[in-house]
Amino acid sequence: MAGSILIVDDEKGQRDILSAILAKEGYRILAVPGAREALQELESGEFDLLLTDLKMQGMSGMELMERVLSENPKQCVVMMTAHGTLDTVKTAIKMGAFDYLEKPLERDDLILTLKRTFEHIMLLKENRVLHRKLAETKALPNMIGEHPKMMEVTRMINKISPTSTTVLIYGESGTGKELVARAIHDGSPRKDKAFFAINCAAIPDSLMESELFGHEKGSFTGAGTREIGLFEAAEGGTVFLDEIGEMNIAMQAKLLRAIQEKEIRRVGGKINIPVDVRIISATNKDLEQETKKGAFREDLFYRLNVVQVRMPALRERGEDILPLVEHFYKKYAIWSGSGEIVSQDAAIALLNYPFPGNVRELENLVERCVVLGSRVITAECLPPKVRNFVPVSAPLDLVEIPPEGMDLQAYLDTLESRLLVQALEKSGGVKKKAASLLGMTFRSFRYRLAKFGMDDE
Repeated sequence: MAGSILIVDDEKGQRDILSAILAKEGYRILAVPGAREALQELESGEFDLLLTDLKMQGMSGMELMERVLSENPKQCVVMMTAHGTLDTVKTAIKMGAFDYLEKPLERDDLILTLKRTFEHIMLLKENRVLHRKLAETKALPNMIGEHPKMMEVTRMINKISPTSTTVLIYGESGTGKELVARAIHDGSPRKDKAFFAINCAAIPDSLMESELFGHEKGSFTGAGTREIGLFEAAEGGTVFLDEIGEMNIAMQAKLLRAIQEKEIRRVGGKINIPVDVRIISATNKDLEQETKKGAFREDLFYRLNVVQVRMPALRERGEDILPLVEHFYKKYAIWSGSGEIVSQDAAIALLNYPFPGNVRELENLVERCVVLGSRVITAECLPPKVRNFVPVSAPLDLVEIPPEGMDLQAYLDTLESRLLVQALEKSGGVKKKAASLLGMTFRSFRYRLAKFGMDDE
């Protein structure tokens, strides 16, 4: 369908001719004899284009346009006039009309003008989608990681992206759940359509329904105009519901209905609107346990949990930490050149730290170092909680401080080097096994060996 047009003309013959021509071109047409009827139709429905005569009994076309645009500035208007002086045309354009047509209308001019008008309307719609996407989402880094758990995530993305199945992503905060949702969308047949993300924990319960399904003018205090929700805006695309576990029970019921029926109803609306969107949701909660506690609807859980993707915490894939550091360093550093990016002491500290904030915390940390002017990330530019983190609590009675004092760092270095040697001896020289004996990653173990000049590779 080419689009919808509301024709306003007090001459029945003119309405009939316009309706016949434009309906044949594929437009959805409704024709009314005056401004009063037009306002009633615009109150109860929406039209892509208002095509109105200038001179009419009662309210003129100019007055109608002014009234309509004051309530809905996004409405596209084309004026028809048999009395079109240059001043009248200038006034109409200045007031907000997109174009005008002079009577008697020529069929070819009419079709050409409306074709140009609808190209403009489609461009505006695309721009609104783009602006909304940019406003509600921020760019995320490319997926980085060679750990087997991340390779499994990649495998799952490649497998499920071409489908339209509903996906539930599990993972701690900061692990990159939205990144996975975007990757699924970008690999799907919907990739050229909109991707909208919404954090369910960040939207007040009272606004969630309007945010997802839209609202009609006057449906609640502050609803001055009709607004479409994410489900309508993402038609043919994907809606990502982050932190779905925070959605209240009442809203869960409405979401379930939208998923089951594939239609929504705006707040204050009276008609059901068909929608075609793919739902991807994410949570850091155990939704199965939440259903047992009555905090999450079991039927909605089963609707969302068709395919599951689990994002590992950063501490579970330590070997990806330094590649991620390099990636973020290149993202934020304003200088260029080759050479060392992370000093050895900083690398050890980073590999030891558990990163409770996961990849997001690591990115913020690297950005902090770069902003502070560090061309090489050293232990000094790391926050104290990172550089001073002790991974395993050591027995406090290993040594007593002598009366004359002691060199703590020398003592710790000696203890560390001896433990490294012991681990190598117990593992028969197999470094991966030695690293496991000390509860560290192979990469961290290698850095520690290099620190004491014991890495012969």
